[in-house]
Amino acid sequence: MAGKNLVQKLIDSHRVKGQGKEDGARGEALVRIDQTLTQDTTGTMAYLQFEALGVDRVKTELSVSYVDHNLLQVGFENADDHDFLQDMAAKYGIIFSRPGNGICHQVHLERFGIPGKTLLGSDSHTPTAGALGMLAIGAGGLDVALAMAGFPFSFPEPRVLRVELKGRLSPMVSAKDIVLEILRRLTVKGGVGKILEYTGEGVLSLSVPQRGTIANMGAELGATTSVFPSDEATKRFLEAQGRGMDYIPLAADPDARYDEEIVIDLSALEPLIALPHMPDSVVAVRQVAGKPVDQCFIGSCTNSSYYDLAVSASILKGRHVARNTSLVIGPGSRQTLLMINRDGILADFVKAGARILECACGPCIGIGQAPRTGAVSLRSSNRNFEGRSGTKSALVHLVSAETAAASAVRGVITDPREFAGSGGVRTPDRFVSDDSMLVFPKERDAALSVRRGPNIAPLPVFEPIADSMEGEVLLAMGDNITTDHILPAGSKIMSLRSNLPEISKYCFAAIDPDFPQRALKAGGGILAGGENYGQGSSREHAALSPRFLGVKAVIALSYARIHRQNLVNSGILPLVFDHREDRELVSQGDRLSIGNIGKGLSMDRFEIRNETTGATFTAHHGLSGRQVDLILAGGALNAARRELAAGR
Repeated sequence: MAGKNLVQKLIDSHRVKGQGKEDGARGEALVRIDQTLTQDTTGTMAYLQFEALGVDRVKTELSVSYVDHNLLQVGFENADDHDFLQDMAAKYGIIFSRPGNGICHQVHLERFGIPGKTLLGSDSHTPTAGALGMLAIGAGGLDVALAMAGFPFSFPEPRVLRVELKGRLSPMVSAKDIVLEILRRLTVKGGVGKILEYTGEGVLSLSVPQRGTIANMGAELGATTSVFPSDEATKRFLEAQGRGMDYIPLAADPDARYDEEIVIDLSALEPLIALPHMPDSVVAVRQVAGKPVDQCFIGSCTNSSYYDLAVSASILKGRHVARNTSLVIGPGSRQTLLMINRDGILADFVKAGARILECACGPCIGIGQAPRTGAVSLRSSNRNFEGRSGTKSALVHLVSAETAAASAVRGVITDPREFAGSGGVRTPDRFVSDDSMLVFPKERDAALSVRRGPNIAPLPVFEPIADSMEGEVLLAMGDNITTDHILPAGSKIMSLRSNLPEISKYCFAAIDPDFPQRALKAGGGILAGGENYGQGSSREHAALSPRFLGVKAVIALSYARIHRQNLVNSGILPLVFDHREDRELVSQGDRLSIGNIGKGLSMDRFEIRNETTGATFTAHHGLSGRQVDLILAGGALNAARRELAAGR
């Protein structure tokens, strides 16, 4: 009998038996969740949903509510939401990370992540914690609310892709270049249905923050998550954080088997760059070197660790940012900010002409530092979708912290190996441990009142799906439609995340600003898409808003994992064209009819008629029995309430 890979060990140690339904050869993995995290843009809705379940206390070992996205306060909305989140945390037994304490993924690595545990987060970059040997998965807010209420989490049984790392990185070649190389090879949909497991001698040379960079951007592959072994590097990191007692060794068995394998020779890698407007548009930095740069950003949950900032400062030390280039620095956590201040790195940035941001997501999510019209912006973040920066015409490139720093000095895209002689960076033996910006819950206070600003709207009630539907095709879209297309980011819109009626006014604003009005006038309808529909963020609002506007079904060629589940959770039927060419039979404005939906859900076959053209075609759903039950109930919240009422 062959040994197990690490992914199998993590899943099997948390697998819940005897609940749910399994379909097909691989079925679904149903796992117990140890830890959860939320952030403020997804957390307000998640906690409203948790509250609606009627559970008095979280059932997980540890749950943390982070405030790291909507920190810009130009109106009352964000500050009101922060108060709401802090009160909900106190009421239900959740740790609250105050504004300014840092980005959820960075802080969770530092203070809470434990090898061998499961983590479910309402942010697509939750897999960052896979750097510690956790099974860390991003999901919609409702899935996280259900996990906090004690429900297991279900996801398609994954294929495991072994990524063998050989050799060692050359100076000024980084972990970011490793994951960009994987994106270049596999594309933004190459990880769908898979978990990436990293092995090989090259892993030993990577620190936990470097591993975090790689695991973080596995989300851009569409992967369920990424996992590293828990080894001596993990032990050193946890000991440096004062958490050595949390360490346990974890690795695959020597004879473990995998579904797929790729090999990367680290010594052969060079600095890479993702061109606009997709993370997989990757070329060598040297191929585009010399192009003028307007803005550089070093930060985000991908590259904002002490190591990233220290290596950037080693390039900037004694030099100055180019005259026509702006450099902004965003430390990932308060711990990192305290340490770069202690070690003189912060002063090096200021002397070099960098602008210092607070410890938050900031520019990555389009909150602040929007580039000028047509600007070339180099960012160490993880996504460069068109318009995500806040400027639709901006040309955002994804690079390592080293490439961003070198380019800021020269004012043009620069291969950082030109600065290979800069001072080396040594990871500290001990990190600053200051948890004063964390609010730990006390014993439950039944009388505790929760502050709710006027922007926090009640949850809508969604009815169960009917046995037939007819509706107008409100939009017919192409491939790689992102959640930013469906429900944009940015400070203006993200401040409305706790108000579904208001935020729905911006649904599909990037494609058709008139969509909300058209959808309401039509009484709802159907959406058509291409490959990888819904890639990007975990924001469930990209499913909730269409449902609020009356969307009943989506028919696409394929889906991103999290968005597909969010559609199911919202009670929207996600169908898949049986034949690629049938996508051409559907145009915006056509009227489609779908009958015998109950039978179609049972048989996994639907006959769809285009009433406008007379054409007919077939589709399937590919859902598990559990997901079918959620669709029939009108969404996951309805189903969970029913189960709790029945005394689950």
